[in-house]
Amino acid sequence: MKNTIRQVFHSPKFVVGFCIFMAILLTMLVYPFINPGDPLKMIGLGTFAEPGTYVSMYDSVGAPFSTFKIPDADVKRLDKLLTQEDRAKMREWLELAQVDVSELDVGDMDSLLAMWKQHYDPEIRIPGMIKAVRNYYIRLNNSILSASVSDTLKVTDTDEATGETIEKTKISKTDYVNVDDVANVISLPLGTDNFGRDTLKQLVAACGVSISIGLIAGAVATALGLLLGLLAGYLGGWVDDFIMFFTNIFTVIPSFVLLILINYSINQDQRGAGTVALVIGLTSWVWTTRSVRSQVISLRNRDHVNLSRLSGHSLPRIILTDILPYIASYVMMAFILQVSSGILAEAQLSLLGLGPKTTEVPTLGLMMNWAMLYSAHLNGSWWAYFPVILVIALISFSLNLMNTGLDQVFNPTLRE
Repeated sequence: MKNTIRQVFHSPKFVVGFCIFMAILLTMLVYPFINPGDPLKMIGLGTFAEPGTYVSMYDSVGAPFSTFKIPDADVKRLDKLLTQEDRAKMREWLELAQVDVSELDVGDMDSLLAMWKQHYDPEIRIPGMIKAVRNYYIRLNNSILSASVSDTLKVTDTDEATGETIEKTKISKTDYVNVDDVANVISLPLGTDNFGRDTLKQLVAACGVSISIGLIAGAVATALGLLLGLLAGYLGGWVDDFIMFFTNIFTVIPSFVLLILINYSINQDQRGAGTVALVIGLTSWVWTTRSVRSQVISLRNRDHVNLSRLSGHSLPRIILTDILPYIASYVMMAFILQVSSGILAEAQLSLLGLGPKTTEVPTLGLMMNWAMLYSAHLNGSWWAYFPVILVIALISFSLNLMNTGLDQVFNPTLRE
């Protein structure tokens, strides 16, 4: 046994796959302690907040200020203010105003602003330009002037007694707040989803649920396939014919189509993660049964099995002691593949809206479903779906790599 384990962990492919899978499991275990709470709790009032660290503006005003003179602060401020579309529009206006912009690079903020301040005049009427477009340029110019000319920002409030507007404080361009002095700061490495929920926290929880579904489905499919394969392969005769009759029927019917039909017939309120895992397992046993049967047929007439039979040993003892140990490695590889298939099957079902109920637990497939329903892929909210795809790919890749490594260890024809 020790020698077998040593051989397994000397397989580079198995070790790489094992390390990736363990890193995913370790993240699932540790992250909830770093960021506890309900992963389905809505913390954002909007949808698809971008990844980053968010500081409360309300608390920032009351926090103590420090003064810094950062070089090119205005240029950086304008660079953040002006989008690529705004810069293209500025170049377009200059071109329509018959300004030579042949050598102007919209990526060069200094040159663009210098030329804009030199030539732009709201009183100039560009032929064919409608009023709405002129107003856009006026607002754009006001934003540029406000960011580059104004030195302070006034914060005002309304006096409840008199109704007059009173000045509470002034914020200078050189005033900076230490993040540690702000009462409310939240870090969202993967932003929020369409419901305003922390995507990273949800992804970690969903990863755990999907792996659990895969493990349950893999265990059910492997156990059922192993039992039927052992009986069919060892007993033969009418038992073999009976089992293979139903196996062939399920082989003809695509398992995923059967999976869709069964899940569709189950009410969504009753479709929990455990139920979905059980259904996946009960529809995925066919190829394991056929493979185990083939292995057992090649073993049942071996000398040690015949000797055990002649000694009067019972059927369970012969199967458990004389046959099962010889196919244990194959069963383990089948289980790993069934886990991987179970995770992928859940993702496919949830993407079709037939996965676990959405109000109970998150899964990787449900996260993909939510991102698709709210058009995250169309509005550029990559953080709502790309990390999910990456995690699914990593889990599947690691499990299949582990299976390949085990195959190289236990299959003599594949050893180098």
